Amino acid sequence: MNTPNDFTKAFQDALSSLNVDTSAVEESFKSTAALAEKMSKISLAAAEQSAELQTKWTKDTLAKLGAVSTAKTDPAEVGKVVSDFAASSAETTTENMTAFAEILKKVQLETVELLMSAGKEMGEDAQAAMQKATVTATKAAKGKK
Repeated sequence: MNTPNDFTKAFQDALSSLNVDTSAVEESFKSTAALAEKMSKISLAAAEQSAELQTKWTKDTLAKLGAVSTAKTDPAEVGKVVSDFAASSAETTTENMTAFAEILKKVQLETVELLMSAGKEMGEDAQAAMQKATVTATKAAKGKK
């Protein structure tokens, strides 16, 4: 029975017999993994900030509902409490939506910066790989190794 180690060994043997330089693939994998890690950090930070904001908003709303839920006998008092709650809720909604927009704006800026940086690095890596391939091909064409 073949084990995963046997398959790995066979794959490595097959690659080495082809005389292929796998360093470019390995570097590409490392770069991709690093980019994914950075993107995950940005996403998780935004999710954490959003969750904290939502929790605070919910707690504030529940606290304000306490005043609305107390028994009132005077219709004017009931109207004032409901009116105050509505005004306060509208203000809080505006503040919190602005805060959510700031979180999203930060994520967008960080993502664009990260992708621009990654693109620049990938371009530089591709250029270096092409130069190396050119040198290797030139040597091979001249019969040198």
